[in-house]
Amino acid sequence: MMSTKISSLEAIRISNISNFALAYGHFSTIHPGHIRYLKYAKESAKSLIVAIDTEEADNSNNKYPYPLSLRVEGISSIQFVDHILPVSRENLSGLISELKPSKFILGNEHRDSKEEYLVKAQNAQIKCGGKVIFHAGESSKASSELLESNESQLRKRRLTQFRETCSKLKITSTRLISNINEWSNVKLLVLGDTIIDQYASCEAVGMSAEAPVIVVKELSEKTFIGGAAIVASHITALGAKCSYLSVIGKDSMGDYAHQKLINNGVKPFLIKDSSRPTTFKKRYVVENQKLFRVSKLEDQPLNNEIEQQFIEKLREEAPHVNGIVISDFVYGIITERILNEVKEIARRYSLSLFGDVQCSSQVGSILRFSNFTLLAPNEREARYALQDKDSGIERLSQIIIRKTLPDNIIMKLGASGFIAYEHQKDLKGQTFSQHFPSLSVNPVDVTGAGDSILAAMSVGLSMGQSLMETSAIASCMASLVVEQMGNIPVSIEFLEERIKTTFAC
Repeated sequence: MMSTKISSLEAIRISNISNFALAYGHFSTIHPGHIRYLKYAKESAKSLIVAIDTEEADNSNNKYPYPLSLRVEGISSIQFVDHILPVSRENLSGLISELKPSKFILGNEHRDSKEEYLVKAQNAQIKCGGKVIFHAGESSKASSELLESNESQLRKRRLTQFRETCSKLKITSTRLISNINEWSNVKLLVLGDTIIDQYASCEAVGMSAEAPVIVVKELSEKTFIGGAAIVASHITALGAKCSYLSVIGKDSMGDYAHQKLINNGVKPFLIKDSSRPTTFKKRYVVENQKLFRVSKLEDQPLNNEIEQQFIEKLREEAPHVNGIVISDFVYGIITERILNEVKEIARRYSLSLFGDVQCSSQVGSILRFSNFTLLAPNEREARYALQDKDSGIERLSQIIIRKTLPDNIIMKLGASGFIAYEHQKDLKGQTFSQHFPSLSVNPVDVTGAGDSILAAMSVGLSMGQSLMETSAIASCMASLVVEQMGNIPVSIEFLEERIKTTFAC
């Protein structure tokens, strides 16, 4: 059914709307970047009219050809959109001349566009005395949903979005469960930083009388493996086989990691280096709220001897796996020489490559990883790598794709979920994308959500399963991870149950 927000030029002219903004786009799939852009447009004027491009996708080349009716439906679901006007590119400038909007707002990606129809549209707006504004919307507005809706409403809305996305892509729960039951045939090698995460549960005592600091009483503590080690543990918990190559210190934390990995079904190859302690992070928590974190780590690159041992073990293990997963926390494990060796080995044995560079307090760049099967940056990491704080998500993602040439990208957006991009190198570089909302409304602990997504995506894509189906599975998996404090591997049984309940009406 077509939306009641859809209007005609005549209807808008008769209604005498004044002080309105006109936004324009194709809106093949609605994701948080579009929401930010349209919200900014709405806030800039009294009313918002969205001109939606009527051009349809070329069905011969497009795997996800969303017709105008579905695109209109998606825009209509956005509360602050007042009217929708389908318009062809050739008629956009004429529409502006007729309507004379106060502001014509385009995404930042169009700022330097030389496309004739956009140049004409901007000239028409200026001739009418209105403003042309380029804006991507404020990223800080993306996480304010709980201030605008109660938890129950938000959960229902996200479930609806997820189900509608899966329906549009013809994804069923039966299909997803069938996919994960095939994962036992996969064997992966995970490389990266071993991290030990410890959580200290505390009771708040009050403020110190001696200095303006908070005083807490430590009650208990619990220890987990993290970093690349939890990625490997997720992979085995999902039924696949996994070897793990990392460097640890000659200390009790390294011994703990080794035993925990074995208990989790991982085959560990941990090289001991007396010059660098096993990375250890301790978080102090009061009533599920983290107060602060203390880290003990060494972030210098591996010395030549340890690096050589690492490469020799990599060469030994790589011929026996389907793919290599790099989870780089930028603590010096994944050196340039090791990365080059990984690329050469992957080329030689036709292995899939999966990469994530996690930069919370350290300096790293996803641009180091090129020609991978999958890259999984979050928005902050993408902006840091490109030194770009202004562009919209779509432009950020397209630049990352152009610079690194991956087959797929997962752009993680925190509380807003993630966007899956499939780069079709054989179809003139076309990219197809789909947003998957976060299924958890009020998470207990977001640490490790990205690790679980990387694990699920690596296993599914190694099996040759589709990006979109695997993304739906990863979305369900991440919702399980954030519901518990600390990094705990998600079993295939829990994942199956979450998929069933998520799809249930």
